Order: sequence, then structure tokens, then C-alpha cells
Amino acid sequence: MSPAARLRGLKPDWISDPKVWRTEVLAGLVVALALIPEAISFSIIAGVDPAIGLFASFTMAVVISVVGGRRAMISAATGAVALVIAPLNREHGFGHLVAAVVLAGVFQVVLGALGVAKLMRFIPRSVMVGFVNSLAVLIFMAQIPEMRDVPWAVYPLIAAGLALMVFFPKATTVIPAPLVSIVILTVITVGAAIAVPTVGDKGELPSSLPVPGLPDVPFTLDTLTTIAPYAFAMALVGLMESLMTAKLVDDITDTHSNKTRESIGQGIANIVTGFFGGMGGCAMIGQTMINVKVSGARTRLSTFLAGAFLMVLCIAFGPVVSDIPMAALVAVMIMVSFATFDWHSIAPKTLRRMPAGEIAVMVITVAAVVTTHNLVVGVVLGSVTAMVIFAKRVAHLAEVTAVVDPDGRTVVYRVTGELFFASSNDLVGRFDYATDPDNVVIDLSSTHIWDASSVAALDAIGTKYARHGKTVEIIGLNTPSAHLHGKLSGELTAGH
Repeated sequence: MSPAARLRGLKPDWISDPKVWRTEVLAGLVVALALIPEAISFSIIAGVDPAIGLFASFTMAVVISVVGGRRAMISAATGAVALVIAPLNREHGFGHLVAAVVLAGVFQVVLGALGVAKLMRFIPRSVMVGFVNSLAVLIFMAQIPEMRDVPWAVYPLIAAGLALMVFFPKATTVIPAPLVSIVILTVITVGAAIAVPTVGDKGELPSSLPVPGLPDVPFTLDTLTTIAPYAFAMALVGLMESLMTAKLVDDITDTHSNKTRESIGQGIANIVTGFFGGMGGCAMIGQTMINVKVSGARTRLSTFLAGAFLMVLCIAFGPVVSDIPMAALVAVMIMVSFATFDWHSIAPKTLRRMPAGEIAVMVITVAAVVTTHNLVVGVVLGSVTAMVIFAKRVAHLAEVTAVVDPDGRTVVYRVTGELFFASSNDLVGRFDYATDPDNVVIDLSSTHIWDASSVAALDAIGTKYARHGKTVEIIGLNTPSAHLHGKLSGELTAGH
């Protein structure tokens, strides 16, 4: 292959395909418009100036577009991060908040390098479905305050926005329906002088780019001990949301992403954001769904442009952006919530076929997230519930059958299934110690020893037979089981 051909192969799709270019640019613009009110709202939650949230969204999106592992995913200031660091800002001031953002980024880089992303494989599908559905519910619930105690004109505007997004794609998909809805509703409200809440009512937009600098805190051990707990909590929350969102986008686009690179990239983005005086952030499920599912974006260009357009809109077109009615953005987010929800998961046909345990895990995940407004709580609780149900189910798969030799001097117990802490607890009671012959053989060729609890159970069986003057021989151990048994047998009782 010639050098020119190899160079062409390295080019991103959007460079040579005008259609992809158009999709990515328009998607970035729609996401930027949707980011403005949310970033301002999250700034209020964190107790900082609205410009701080907007700066964070700008730097997070631009940096992650380069260093992240999941294409087309949007990272910006988020409510989860705002909730974690709000107490720190309230009690110790903005300087400590910025320092915590930088430290959280360092934690994320370290956790990413240590392979925290590999833990994603332990999250069951039912938890993922619950995660997606709870996100959809939270996105919808977040719009309810924008529909309370507002002028009556807000409601027909929201309805009109939803109608445009449903029916406009039937005419053409060249321009994203959310962008069309935002533009038309803005023109109507401004042209007809309709008095409704606007983006400008959320707070003042920044008039210049952020300037890099060091956090305004004393660089002492006391400062480190103050910010470290908040920084570590922010790192965990940010990674959890980002990795779950990345996996969701993988499923939607049928593509694979590098979760380790994404983890490290989130850390780098937060470090940069902290040095630019931002409040930090992580992946945003709502804006990612707008970008990927609604607008059809698939490359890093849309993520980069979402951040770039955000600053351009705020600095160059601040007065115009301030006139966008909140009703238009509420309509977009309602559409996102409906598109995000996995309606198939609650269809009667699906529920009839799904195991009761998996339905319970999904419901518990959704209930926990919606109740606490904390995605991490829901995912952890759902995963733990799934593990308990799995352990209980597998515990009953260990079966013991006995066969006595014709001469009556030997009995062979054949164990099938998996031996671990849950199944081995019942194993000791499956043997007839008093009436068995003098020679007992336990055949483990159809099982596997997973933990110390199983070794301890086998030792207990041998001890009980010894009290009756009988000998026990264990046969059929596979290599890993034999290694574990040989290392721990006789070492797990008191006195050793």
C-alpha cells in the first residue's frame, strides 16, 4: 500500500464524507444548546457561578473528544458530581472545590490504569436495563420543575416542540429535529413577544474564555486531607456514570469502546477542567442520547464541537441564546427520556418470559435510583441483589449421590455442581457418618472447588468420619481445585 493510501486510511470518516460532516456538526450544535441550561442548573446545585458550570462543560467536552475511549459520548458538568462537591464548596470555599476536581482527575487516571473498567463485566444485564430506565425517569423528572408555576403558553409550546420532533423526521432527516424545534419555538416566542421562561432566566452567560491557573488554596497536608474524601467520591461517581454510559452507547451503536482509555481520559479531562477553574464532570446520559440516538452522531467531532459551540454560543451569541424558551429544551429532554427508556423491558410478553429474579433486580435498581437520585446507589444495590440471587440459585445445584460397592466395604459419594461458600454450607449434612462402611470415597470429578469455605467443609466431613473410625479418600480433583485443597486443607481449623 502506498503512503498516500495509508494516509487516507487514517483519516476520520467525517473528513471525506460530507453527509457525516453535516450530521456531526448539527448534532454538536443541538447538544451545545441543550448543555447551556443544564450546566447552569448544575452550577446552582454546586453553589457556584453559572459560568463555572459552563466552563466545565466546555473543557470536559473538548478534552474528552481527544483523550476519551468512547466516540460520540458527551462529557460535561453533571448533577451527580455537583451533589458530591457542593458540601465542600459550601464549607471550605471555591478554591478547595477546584483543588478537589484536580485530585479527582488524578484518582481517575490511577483507577483507570489499575483496570477499574474491567469491573464492568460484573454488572448484570438486568442492572443495565434498570440503569437505563431509571435514567429516563430522572431525565423526565428533571423537567417537571420547568412545567410548574409557569405561564400557560409554556404547555402548548412544549406540545408543539414534541410534535415537531415526532413528525419533522418523516419529511427529512437532513437537519436534526431537536434543532428545528428549538429554532422554530424561539422564533415564535420572540416574534410574538410571548412571555415565557428563557435560558437567560437561568443565569448570566460568560463573556470570555476561561483562563488557566492553580487552585487558590494552601498546598498543605491539611488541604489534602480535607479535599481527598470528596475527590475520591467524585472520582468513583464520575467513573461509574461514564463507564455505564459508554457501555450503553456500545450497545446502541453496535461498536466496542476502550473503557480503560475512557477512564483515564475522564481523569485527564477533570484535571484540565480543574486548572481552568471548572467544577468537573463526567459523561452525561441525556446529552449523549441526544447526540447518538436522536441526532445520529458517531464520531469525536460531534463531542468536540458540542464544547466549542457551547463557548461560541455563550460568548458571541449570548443575547440570542438567552432568548431560547426553556419550553423548547424541555421538549427535547422529554423526547430524550422516551427514547432512552427500554419499553421492551416492561412489555407484558417480556415480563412473562423473564425470570422473576431478573425482574426484581431491574425494579430494585430503578427504585433505588429514583428514590435517591443517585445512579451509583442504584447500580451497586442492583448488582448486590443480582449476586445474592445468583448465589442462592447456584447453591442448590450441588448434588450428592451415594453408591455402595457390592462387597459393602466402600461407599462412593459423587458430588456434582459448584462448591463455594453458599453451596458448601449444606454439604456436610449430606453424608451418613454413622452407618456408612469403613471406607468412604468422595468423587469430585464433576465439580470445582472455588473457595476456602469449600475446603473447610471437606475437612469437616473428614473429621466427622474419623470420629467414627472411618477413612475418607477424595478423588477426581481438577488441577486448580487440587492446588487450593492441598494448600488450605488442615489449615482452616482453630489451632493452626
